[in-house]
Amino acid sequence: MHPVPAPPQPVADSTETLYVARQPIVNRDGQLIAYELLFRDAPGATASTERAAAATSRVLVNAFAEFGLERLVGDRLGFVNLTAEFLAGDLPLPFAPDLAVLEVLETVEVDDRVVAGVADLARQGYAIALDDFVWGTSIDRLLDYATYIKFEVAGVDPTLLGERVAIARRRKRSIKLLAERLETDADYQLARDLGFELFQGYLLGRPETLTAEAISPSKARQLELLGLLTSPDVDLPKLSSVIAADPGLALRILRATNSASVGQRRRIASIQDAVVILGLERLRQWLAVMIVSDLSGAGEADLSIPMVRGRWIQNIATQAHLPADVGFTIGLLSGVAELLGVDARDLADRLPLTDEVQAALVEEQGEFGVVLNAIRAYESGARGMARVQNKLSLAVLAKSYLEAAAWQVSTSAAIG
Repeated sequence: MHPVPAPPQPVADSTETLYVARQPIVNRDGQLIAYELLFRDAPGATASTERAAAATSRVLVNAFAEFGLERLVGDRLGFVNLTAEFLAGDLPLPFAPDLAVLEVLETVEVDDRVVAGVADLARQGYAIALDDFVWGTSIDRLLDYATYIKFEVAGVDPTLLGERVAIARRRKRSIKLLAERLETDADYQLARDLGFELFQGYLLGRPETLTAEAISPSKARQLELLGLLTSPDVDLPKLSSVIAADPGLALRILRATNSASVGQRRRIASIQDAVVILGLERLRQWLAVMIVSDLSGAGEADLSIPMVRGRWIQNIATQAHLPADVGFTIGLLSGVAELLGVDARDLADRLPLTDEVQAALVEEQGEFGVVLNAIRAYESGARGMARVQNKLSLAVLAKSYLEAAAWQVSTSAAIG
């Protein structure tokens, strides 16, 4: 009798902790209507030492593809700070116009390329906010395209502030004024008296830093995928298989499907579904931003558990005439949940999964739930063997596992 292959063991040092800060924005009735999203590289940090474009990229990737925008802002608006590279089109915006307000930082040098880029973004339907606005600077050129202007209040002479507000109203009557840096009751009352519609500052709420554990995608895998996307004849199954071979990247792409548009979210059962929903152009955009985001990220991770489990269930699904790509996705996500140390339900709630996938992943129900239950029992060793016998034969599980483990080793070696 051949010895039963040992199941995979947990792997350490395969995750990183991510941070995003959010600061509330309220209306005249004190109702929370938006958050400004800010990059943080540590729990207590107030600023980043990263290059501005990289920090902005990480906010976008973290918000849309790691935390999930709905977790950060719910049904409210999210204001995201953008640098000149994004405004001028050197770096893409991989999310739909109705999902966030684009905030032009006061440090942006507004040249002809930035003006043309902002005009194009406004035509596409993106809402534009001008941050820390001061008349007589180059940012004046963007006023025609703006929906919001943010004026600092603390430390500014009330008469001067009133003049700035009056000019804004004359130049564009439809503009919405947001008072920022409200630090005292007097600041808040002044802003109300001047007719500001929106309010933000330490008086109303300091930035709150949220954390999440994430799997670091392979940079080599992202570059390989970007190369495939530049081909004139894109092979959709090949794209899907490349994404599926990297658990961190696959999880990001699954979450990023929610960035397609508000109100048009579809339930997905496989990586290929996610690729189809995003579309090739949006996928290219996300990959470009992810690569910039990860330039200063953590090192590569050993991700054997989710990769082996995904392939393992895929193998069994193929033998049972079940959808192989769905089986891989279920195995991948169950392994990711364990690697991150989170409950499978918490992970599933943040992804637009079909009922079938969710039932298998969370409740071990349905045909795929039976397979996942048997695999988990097999992994638990002798204690689970009796339970395995009632679901799938040990021979099938062992053979499928050996092939999955060999596939994972060869796949990892192929990308160095």
